[in-house]
Amino acid sequence: MLTAREIMSREVMTVTTDTSLKELARKFVETRYGNMPVLDSSGKLVGVISETDLVEQQKPLHIPTVMALFEGVFYLDSEKSFKAQVDRVTATTVGELCNKPAVVCTPETSLREIAGLMSKHKVHLLPVVEAGKMIGVVARLDLIRAIED
Repeated sequence: MLTAREIMSREVMTVTTDTSLKELARKFVETRYGNMPVLDSSGKLVGVISETDLVEQQKPLHIPTVMALFEGVFYLDSEKSFKAQVDRVTATTVGELCNKPAVVCTPETSLREIAGLMSKHKVHLLPVVEAGKMIGVVARLDLIRAIED
């Protein structure tokens, strides 16, 4: 059975946590990639950012429903969820918007396991990590090409 090592892309376009969302949008358009690993200033993998993250950042904010009872105000929706929405809408850098931690695989991860991880976590890109270092990525298209062969 094929493994991540055999189908992964080794030349990877990345962004950093400090990359502005405007610069990220430009990179998505120029490269036509839909997902990119996010590295910190020391080059360590911290997450993955997708076109979907950027699009969803632009959607309207859902104001939670509240109920006043006596002199208290009670949120009928989760305050934590609302705070997460506010954080996404007000994000200005990739580090504030990306999905952390990244869902990753190892070079020995089988195609079936990769497909399972992508499906379970609803991601289209898995960084391949060996000894704590990203050595490549497996994108959804890499997986489809392997099935085709």
